[in-house]
Amino acid sequence: MRPSSRNLILDAAIRVTEREGITGLTLESAAEEAGVTKGGLMYHFRTRDELLLAIQHHLTAAWEETLVAELGKPRDEATVRETIEAYARVGTRGGASKADLAFMIESVTQPELAAVWEEMMARWSPMPRSTDPEEIDLFLARLAADGWWLFRATSGFDLPAPIEEALRERLLALTAPGTSDTGGEAGSGTDADTAGD
Repeated sequence: MRPSSRNLILDAAIRVTEREGITGLTLESAAEEAGVTKGGLMYHFRTRDELLLAIQHHLTAAWEETLVAELGKPRDEATVRETIEAYARVGTRGGASKADLAFMIESVTQPELAAVWEEMMARWSPMPRSTDPEEIDLFLARLAADGWWLFRATSGFDLPAPIEEALRERLLALTAPGTSDTGGEAGSGTDADTAGD
């Protein structure tokens, strides 16, 4: 199926940002990268703000698609533990790009943009609701996965494969049931084991 011109423009805008940073993204630069006129781009996105909002939705939709594939079933059939494990697995394989990071940072000061990411994160890696050690371990797994892709996006340094694998195993151990220091049992009825909203 041929991609729509709207999606071609969004992908082009993401490439511009990957290459030149968020400040290099203009309607003109996105149009040139997409091979369309500025008028052709403005048929879909009248302003840069409209383009930025559409990019946020485009990026989070791609994340959701990858996460559902990793999960292997619909998200609403999964427990919080399963969704966070899927998130951590994707994150430790280099799930996010420099462009993802740039758009997430851009969204911090703009509530309409930030809401797009916050809604996705609430579905896949919700904030802990208690100090239960297993909930805390799950949130630590999310923070570690986020830190991993931030390291990849900003350092330009590749870790040796054996070190990456050891880190991945250690991080994913946080998502295993009953691995907290309290020796809690799997399926103990904590929020971590219940299905997401």
